[in-house]
Amino acid sequence: MRSTLRFLVVALSAGGSGALRAQDAPGISRVAWLQGCWEASSPQRTIAEHWMAPHGGSMLGMSRTVRGGRLAAHELIVLREQDHRLAYEAHPSGQAATVFLSTGVSDTAALFENPEHDFPQRVGYRRIGGDSLLAWIDGTAGGETRRVEFRYRRITCPGS
Repeated sequence: MRSTLRFLVVALSAGGSGALRAQDAPGISRVAWLQGCWEASSPQRTIAEHWMAPHGGSMLGMSRTVRGGRLAAHELIVLREQDHRLAYEAHPSGQAATVFLSTGVSDTAALFENPEHDFPQRVGYRRIGGDSLLAWIDGTAGGETRRVEFRYRRITCPGS
């Protein structure tokens, strides 16, 4: 709940066209700013996330985590319009697919929730300027509140 409120405060305080308009049905074009290639690097791992342009009421994303020069995890994401909301359908490696529904979408941020999921219950993205992206997952696991953040920078897509 606190994360949802924090998202709404951030989105509403952005003002202008980036402000969250809860009464508007969020079409896929509202999150077109995800399109492209993003990377989060540390000495321990590199995470690359690639998003296709909106088309057919959907966007496709894929993520790859590499540790020690080897694939550690991967994920396919189908982001699609569904019943006047956006559905974030995650297919993580080695796990069952899970759908998170949008609870807030603006021109600079998006929050998706599934309170029935074990962890995470929320997935969020916030654009920071044109070349940075903050993504996070949060919720409760084992009775403890947890939040994991991923700070991405825009990169040139491989093969471009």
